[in-house]
This record gives sequence, C-alpha cells and structure tokens, in this order.
Amino acid sequence: MLKKLLIAAVVAQLSMGVAFAQATRAEIKAEGASANKAGKVIAAEGTTEPSGKSVKPRTDVKKEGGAANKAGEVTAAEGTTEPKGKSTKARPEVKKEAASANKAGAKIAGEDFKR
Repeated sequence: MLKKLLIAAVVAQLSMGVAFAQATRAEIKAEGASANKAGKVIAAEGTTEPSGKSVKPRTDVKKEGGAANKAGEVTAAEGTTEPKGKSTKARPEVKKEAASANKAGAKIAGEDFKR
C-alpha cells in the first residue's frame, strides 16, 4: 500500500513538472518580438514615448537656464526646500552656543538626535 502511494506521488510530481515547464528565454524573446511586430504590445501605464533629440546645443541650454535662475524665473522643484541664507553669527559664537546646549542636553535646531 505504501509503495503504491509513493509511486503515485512521484508520478503526480513528474506530470506537474511537465505541465508547469517554463519556456526558454529565446522562445519568450521571439514571442515578444512577434507580438510587437503585430502591434499587440502597448506601453505600460505611466510611461511616455521617448522625446525627440534637442535641436539646441548644450551650452545654449545651460546659458538660458543660468539666466532664468539669475532672473528668479526658476522655482524650486516640488518637495525641495530653498537654500538657507548665510548665518549672521560668528563661528566661535555658534560653537560656544552649541557646546553649552550639548552640555545641557538640549537638542540643537535641525538635529533629531543627541550626541
């Protein structure tokens, strides 16, 4: 009885292996190429067609960007912050404040951890 059960399990596994056999890479590539040729392949959601090549030289584009930035026409990208201005305090004064705050165990603005 146990022998028959064991044989049945082996046969079942072998038959399942044949049913779930995977195609080779070459077969998949050929299948994809033929589908693409037939026009059955569409772009994935959220993708866009590649844009055409720029007609302006890189140096001209960089000059235009620099001029727009200088004129204030360029805004920060979404999710970014504007750069902070220069400090009005002298470095020794800031170091002194940081040392006293650290000694007191207080967090310094901008830090999420204690040292």
